[in-house]
Amino acid sequence: MARTVAVGKQDFASIIVNHWFYVDKTRFIKEWWENGDDVTLITRPRRFGKTLTMSMVEQFFSVRYQGKDWFWPFDIWKEETYRNLQGAYPVIFLSFANVKGSQFAQVRKKICRIIVDLYKSQSRLMDLTKFRSQDREYFDRVSDTMDDADAQFSLNKLSELLEIYYGKKAIILLDEYDTPMQEAYTKGYWDEFTDFARGLFHATFKTNPYLERALLTGVTRISKESMFSDLNNLKVVTVTSEKYADIFGFTEEEVFQALEEYGLSDQKQQVKEWYDGFTFGTCRHIYNPWSVVSFLDEKKIGNYWVNTSSNSLISDLMQKSDMEAKLSLEDLLQGRSLDVEIDEEIVFSQLDIDEEAIWSLLLASGYLKVERVERNRRKNQTYVLTITNKEVHQMFLKMVRGWFAKEKTKYNHFVEALLSDDVEKMNLYMNKIAVVTFSYFDTGTSQAENFYHAFVLGLLADLGELYEMTSNRESGFGRYDVMLMPKNMANHGIIIEFKVYDPKKETSLTDTVARALAQIEEKRYDTVFIERGITSSKIKKYGFAFQGKEVLIGGTSHEMVYVV
Repeated sequence: MARTVAVGKQDFASIIVNHWFYVDKTRFIKEWWENGDDVTLITRPRRFGKTLTMSMVEQFFSVRYQGKDWFWPFDIWKEETYRNLQGAYPVIFLSFANVKGSQFAQVRKKICRIIVDLYKSQSRLMDLTKFRSQDREYFDRVSDTMDDADAQFSLNKLSELLEIYYGKKAIILLDEYDTPMQEAYTKGYWDEFTDFARGLFHATFKTNPYLERALLTGVTRISKESMFSDLNNLKVVTVTSEKYADIFGFTEEEVFQALEEYGLSDQKQQVKEWYDGFTFGTCRHIYNPWSVVSFLDEKKIGNYWVNTSSNSLISDLMQKSDMEAKLSLEDLLQGRSLDVEIDEEIVFSQLDIDEEAIWSLLLASGYLKVERVERNRRKNQTYVLTITNKEVHQMFLKMVRGWFAKEKTKYNHFVEALLSDDVEKMNLYMNKIAVVTFSYFDTGTSQAENFYHAFVLGLLADLGELYEMTSNRESGFGRYDVMLMPKNMANHGIIIEFKVYDPKKETSLTDTVARALAQIEEKRYDTVFIERGITSSKIKKYGFAFQGKEVLIGGTSHEMVYVV
């Protein structure tokens, strides 16, 4: 009989005691312990089993769970050495998953509250007669309103008290360490928070003689300069690292075994297309565990993982990005790859100005995967990235549509007008959209280009079945702005060129449109179509002219029939 699927359960003991669905990952305990690293930071996308793994580690090592029989059916219990380690250490386990707030004071108070709760859970330590009076005084000072010095030193001190009580150094587990950092970046109190967190991390993980081992998890690797200054005992394991590559997430073998257990073997290909694709180190075909477990529960394909987050940070960064980033996103959505240099240390202050920082964040977050690693002409290591799988692809399309949500009806009407070659209606709806969205996409001097290329992504979302869209590619004697290549050659091809009104060259937007159309002809942008066997009579050419929030569209006229 198939085990019950309990979606979202993150407590190891409750899963085992209730015989819920579980994939054995206990060998991580052996691998982590034998690696011997003082402080380990493991980054993985959200909902990839990090919290469950931390719960498993806590309940294996902690003296609170000494003698529990939860591990005997699993890999770790085959090792007699590790049976003797179960329940052998004091463990401090805390999570920053819920440390969020619009102001630094809120976040600081939440961290202090977590520390207060840790101290309360260890109140029995005060029964030890060998405690010094200053230890008891410190214990009493730990509160929501303690000063920075006490708060930053609190986990170091608790480690000391635990060693006095148990005679062993403590293991410290910090889950979702970077959640408040992303909050600090998006809410505007980055400097305040990093000053506080730097002191906390330094005292806890660097200058702590009472620390046996430490394990931190998160989505991103925050730059050492901003958060882990002089923490030279930190072993960082990112999505490109070989260590623990198949621990977080499900391997294909594990997924297929689960599908067989639940009588869903006939769904292997669909599950693979939607939830496979994650690559950690050189370990390929890692499946998204949240989506797989949700599929086992619902018995149908769905956007399970991507819908567990608003993805607002990613959307905001892409929306504000420059033209090149939007063109790269177009390529990714068309199934092409992106070749970039990646610095896996995320510098949040660079996200608004450094395109490579955006791709680093998307890779760490699981939205992109590494197809292969190469060396560029400068001998620097580059990563060839693609969209991870079908579920993520759907997320990006939804994100793009969301940019136009306020004007969705007008936007759909514009697409219809484009397909029916109704230039009058194209002008009507485009100008209505532009009034709202030009300001919405304003990113400075290139606002017209940024607006249009964001708009192009919207076109892609709705025309993907009919067209392959490319932008800024060579054809003829130049580089066109947008080309829509029909997937069915019975349809028309479309070329679009954009021009911003230049008062030095033109007297009106009509002249600007004429200049755009003339460029299409002079540069022979239709060469690619001709080479594909599409005759000139089946190529539609449009010029888009911009002046502030005003748009004028002009083009040649041909009767158009669309075949799916």
